[in-house]
Amino acid sequence: MPHAVYTRNLARSRSWRKATVQSLAQALIAHERIETTFARAKETQRLVERLITLGKKGSLADRRQAIRLLNDSRSVHRLFSDVAPRFASRPGGYTRIVHGGFRAGDGASLAVIELVERAPAPTEEKKAKGKKDIAPARRFWKPGPKRGEEDEAVSSEKEEEKPSPRPPKAEEEAPAAEQPSNPPAKESPEKEAAEEKPKGFIGGLRRFFKNRQKE
Repeated sequence: MPHAVYTRNLARSRSWRKATVQSLAQALIAHERIETTFARAKETQRLVERLITLGKKGSLADRRQAIRLLNDSRSVHRLFSDVAPRFASRPGGYTRIVHGGFRAGDGASLAVIELVERAPAPTEEKKAKGKKDIAPARRFWKPGPKRGEEDEAVSSEKEEEKPSPRPPKAEEEAPAAEQPSNPPAKESPEKEAAEEKPKGFIGGLRRFFKNRQKE
């Protein structure tokens, strides 16, 4: 017969079980209502009830102890500033567990754990005011065009790059080339005939030696 068994192992090791309960407690403080298995809900209830009691005291030592138990400074700040003041006049029983049936996969018993006194739902005016206060996120990239718009953008860019047609200019008459005052005298047709390429191999040799003698 097991004696002095005050915790549920949740099929986990000690460190893993502690991290699971801490994460569930953080989610319950942030959202004030979560859905999990019945065994996890019971373990989460034990931790959250103790944390709210520390938050009601509100001393520095209690805040440090809450940080040690919850391991999240943001959740502890919300606990001491928002959640705990609601239960100032309540001696205990800060959470509620409601059975939620059985899970389809393994048949585990489901439950919903929530705070007894939850924050009031924001009205439409507060929602609109909150949206106005939030600054728009900066975009570091520009969305590209869609498939249909991409071809149209390329065609429009090509049309813009085309040069505009210029008006036809009147043809200007080119100035007449100046003729030299003393044109070179034309050589006689006899010399031109003599300087023509000789025909045959012997004529080529004669011209070669004749040019060598001139040099």
